[in-house]
Amino acid sequence: MEWIESIREAISYIEENITEDLSIKDIANRVNISPLYFQKGFAMLCGYSLSEYIKRRRLALAGSEVLSTNEKIIDIAIKYGYDSPDSFTKAFTRFHGVTPSAVRKEGAMIKSFVALKIKFSLEGGYIMDYKIVEKDEFKVIGAYKKFKYESAFMEVPSFWNDHISQGKLKEICGMYGINIDEEMGGNEFEYLIAEDYSKEKEYMEEYVVKTIPKFTWAIFPCYGPSPSSLQETNKKIFSEWLPNCREYEIAAGYNIEMYNDPSDYKKGILDENYYSEIWIPVKKK
Repeated sequence: MEWIESIREAISYIEENITEDLSIKDIANRVNISPLYFQKGFAMLCGYSLSEYIKRRRLALAGSEVLSTNEKIIDIAIKYGYDSPDSFTKAFTRFHGVTPSAVRKEGAMIKSFVALKIKFSLEGGYIMDYKIVEKDEFKVIGAYKKFKYESAFMEVPSFWNDHISQGKLKEICGMYGINIDEEMGGNEFEYLIAEDYSKEKEYMEEYVVKTIPKFTWAIFPCYGPSPSSLQETNKKIFSEWLPNCREYEIAAGYNIEMYNDPSDYKKGILDENYYSEIWIPVKKK
């Protein structure tokens, strides 16, 4: 239950400091979880990225203050992290469907977004396939980029789209999607679209070689169309396996997705039999 307790504590911390400068790094450090896995776990358990959750809570609270107080709109905007009336009005309108001035002058309706509350519930038993494998260090080569946690959910898929649209799968097949945050405490992480290292490709200057350290890995199979099968397995890992696993915990800031060759399937990654895996480094508790 430690994982869910950490998410619960993080939500309380966010609510207590909702008008302060909140970063994924600070919140993750508060509950002693790697930002990489904290962000994944939060999204899987709560249904929103951390940054989206904070933004919605702030806009909901700002809407309530616009409606029920005489505070200047610019002061409310600054209070909830917006540095100009224009940026606040645009965000406010996207969320509430009306402008702040329409709320105040015309009594227009606003939307609420209630703070999350995590509750334990007793449900039926579940079956989840996984295996524990010790792997020696190995090398990969791939397209490399750093991402900030706050924007990674949109930028990583864009990175893949660019790699595919530019025909680079012929150079680097994209066998792996690798997240690396060795410090487990920064504001950003490294990401690679990679394949197993081969000496003949080392000359290609736009790609980098990385050594993945020796770890014990928990490996989770994903069956079915991608990315939905990966997303469903990730959800089970963070909502079921990690909270209930008595033997293992996350060991390091690495996360690997392994993808089978889509050409081996009639419908590629959308095939009902498509196979991929999620690898998480673990250690004994």
